[in-house]
Amino acid sequence: MKFLERLFEAALWNSRFVIIFAVVASMAAAFAIFYIATVDVVYLILHVAHYADPSLTSEMRKVLHDETITHIVGVVDGYLLATVMVIFSLGLYELFVSDIDEAHGSRASSKILVINDLDDLKNRLAKVILMILIVTLFERAIKIQMSGPLDMLYFGGSIALIGLALYFSHAAEAHGGEKGHEQPAEKPRE
Repeated sequence: MKFLERLFEAALWNSRFVIIFAVVASMAAAFAIFYIATVDVVYLILHVAHYADPSLTSEMRKVLHDETITHIVGVVDGYLLATVMVIFSLGLYELFVSDIDEAHGSRASSKILVINDLDDLKNRLAKVILMILIVTLFERAIKIQMSGPLDMLYFGGSIALIGLALYFSHAAEAHGGEKGHEQPAEKPRE
């Protein structure tokens, strides 16, 4: 009976390696998004080369300018999404399979890729997702046609909410950092 229990527990523990499929798929998705964003940058540069064309009217130049800014914001959004996939992939691997020795031993490695627990992974992903949402709002804001004071009020409110979200995310990070550095309480004197 003890043998069956050990065999079952070993099989159960080793079943965590199924996560490798998610790690590989997430990394493949990250590479795909990096590729797409980089191709967008190449076409953006080719598109912007026409900006100095003297035959462009000021209206056409303004349209090209606005489209270029929108494309740049879209590229930033793509790279941020690819970054989310890389962090997610490496985090899953570190949490379920093994520590990445290269990440822990390298001075060039930033702390963003060293994941200690599930909350750590969630916090890092939340920060990048918040940045994606901010970039997406900025991309949409470029195209907004303000037709009245209420539109300006909504736009200002969205900016205020972004500021509030950033404030709370930084406040939570600072609170979490202080929590880890608490001094042990002194022992009462007898």
